[in-house]
Amino acid sequence: MRLLKVATCNLNQWAMDFDCNLNNIKESITRAKEAGAVIRLGPELEITGYGCEDHFLELDTVTHAWECLKEILLGDWTDGIVCSFGMPLIQGSERYNCQVLCLNRKIIMIRPKMWLANDGNYRELRWFTAWKQKELVDFQLPSEISNALSQHTVPFGYGYIQFLDTAVAVEVCEELFTPIAPHAELALNGVEVFMNASGSHHQLRKLDVRLRALIGATHTRGGVYMYSNQQGCDGGRLYYDGCSCVVVNGDVVAQGSQFSLKDVEVVVAEIDLDAVASLRGSISSFQEQASCKPKVPSIATPYKLCQSFNVKMSLSSPLEIRYHSPEEEIAFGPGCWMWDYLRRSGASGFLLPLSGGADSSSVAAIVGCMCQLVVKEIANGDEQVKADAIRIGHYTDGQFPTDSKEFAKRIFYTVFMGSENSSEATRMRAKLLADEIGSWHLDVCIDGVIAALLSLFQTLTGKRPRYKVDGGSNIENLGLQNIQARIRMVLAFMLASLVPWVHNKPGFYLVLGSSNVDEGLRGYLTKYDCSSADINPIGSISKQDLRRFLRWAASHLGYTSLAEIEAAPPTAELEPIRSNYSQLDEVDMGMTYEELSVYGRLRKIFRCGPVSMFQNLCYKWGARLTPSEVSDKVKHFFKYYSINRHKMTVLTPSYHAESYSPEDNRFDLRQFLYNARWPYQFRKIDELARASDQEKMGGTSNGVGMGVVAAGSGDPKAGL
Repeated sequence: MRLLKVATCNLNQWAMDFDCNLNNIKESITRAKEAGAVIRLGPELEITGYGCEDHFLELDTVTHAWECLKEILLGDWTDGIVCSFGMPLIQGSERYNCQVLCLNRKIIMIRPKMWLANDGNYRELRWFTAWKQKELVDFQLPSEISNALSQHTVPFGYGYIQFLDTAVAVEVCEELFTPIAPHAELALNGVEVFMNASGSHHQLRKLDVRLRALIGATHTRGGVYMYSNQQGCDGGRLYYDGCSCVVVNGDVVAQGSQFSLKDVEVVVAEIDLDAVASLRGSISSFQEQASCKPKVPSIATPYKLCQSFNVKMSLSSPLEIRYHSPEEEIAFGPGCWMWDYLRRSGASGFLLPLSGGADSSSVAAIVGCMCQLVVKEIANGDEQVKADAIRIGHYTDGQFPTDSKEFAKRIFYTVFMGSENSSEATRMRAKLLADEIGSWHLDVCIDGVIAALLSLFQTLTGKRPRYKVDGGSNIENLGLQNIQARIRMVLAFMLASLVPWVHNKPGFYLVLGSSNVDEGLRGYLTKYDCSSADINPIGSISKQDLRRFLRWAASHLGYTSLAEIEAAPPTAELEPIRSNYSQLDEVDMGMTYEELSVYGRLRKIFRCGPVSMFQNLCYKWGARLTPSEVSDKVKHFFKYYSINRHKMTVLTPSYHAESYSPEDNRFDLRQFLYNARWPYQFRKIDELARASDQEKMGGTSNGVGMGVVAAGSGDPKAGL
């Protein structure tokens, strides 16, 4: 037997905070050594943090990374353990995203990333060059590093390390998902242990895709696949969702948490490499392909990693993979992201305009979940979480949070900003939910401020606008709604900055936004209203998913009032309520939230313009709608999408959770000034609709004959 103990880890790194990152790296090595591991794998770009973005273009960033690596290598951290560290470095004139493999205070090899992630939220080609040569070259170490280590050159490039008893290689994040992944060729060259350092962010229902790729990497060719990932908010919209794991011959034998408040989590596995050799020897096609493989360069390292048969070592067995439901993902992902943001921003808490509707109530429930996670982690002995909670909650005399409602009272303000258009039902729902969570709740009437502004407007213009139900025009009606919405934004920021002072608390509160991804896509929000905030934990989550989350949270988080909130029809409550009229979101938008999700997926995930969206929806909806009716719906969506696209340029930074997010900053890059008439495209749709109506084109209710795009447009898992 060749027994090998390996350690991989989730690290909560923070972009550009080298002290924080270095401490986490050292702690992970200490824990790996204590567990007896001889290989330790960390996340991609762990020394700098993955999300440095344009800071990678600064020479300082590369220099500081080398300084941190030197500190590690001059200590005893790598004694007796192979460590793979992620950092940027410069070779010649090019900047590379690299894994630096070290052992016994020396650098064995530097492996640059060969295939860079450059879609969705990823822009690695903006900062790095892909290594394109399948060879190893000599890398000249910086003089300061060379002198300190008494080592001048290091093998740099594509290859693997041949130890006395096994072979080890690196595969960096995106490379696992390429059509021809490096691990296939490396396996044929005898590599048994693969180390994948990753910077992979959370997205609803995405984990299964990642794990299937990890399992597939060794299922048909054998091997040990180690996967390490960052975990937490490292300074931007993304939450890196950990789940570091070890896979052996297609079986997951060790798995870390997906969501956690821990800064460091180490996952250890004990394996027998003879099981890898045995599987490969039993696969005839593997043997034949290995006999004529392209040769990959290697680095001979005279060091043994494995132990022989030892009854004191217990081998890791296959385990059942742990998945969270989408409702749990919505609770834990944004909850952990908000905790990181809160503790690292220097703020003393959050303030949320709580309307009693589904969206703001979802945000309140997520904050409540965050408070529960903090108290639970403190009870489990996490000293870092405890120290952060004591500082943020301003505890003294040795006190610390032991009850989530008491903690919420210290760090969470909710405020109901009612007007003459608000109902007593929503006011009471907001109050009841605030009591269940424990927030410090305020109830404010904004009618006086609205009246003052309208009086000012009347003094300036001689006119006073009226609501539509009172005989006003659409322009007047919209203007009166926007006044209410924008006053709430101004009041929210005023309260966030001054209420802590009123209560003799230091610091400031972060204002939380609560618009969902579908409203952003349609533009069903007022620019600079309560959607404008410091951060928004649900800005990339669909209304349908939020409704399901509310039902889950009512029973699993103990906030029972959420059931009634979820059951209520969505309404902005910006127009007067009359016996024959009540404002409803879906009526205002001219489309349902379910339809919006379909439009969003077709537009972003399946890359449909107006014409191809129309064609696909003729198949999807053909059983219940005529082509002309589908045409009207598609044109209505694109009209309001394009009219309101400018709102995305000022959208509050939101937790990224959905693959059809319209977030303008980095994920969905499009113009914000459109010809909203879409004359050419809409003319083509009209021609197709007329022809289709004449041919009586239709579909089937069970989706038979539906194209791939149309079939996937309603599936939340589509496009992952």
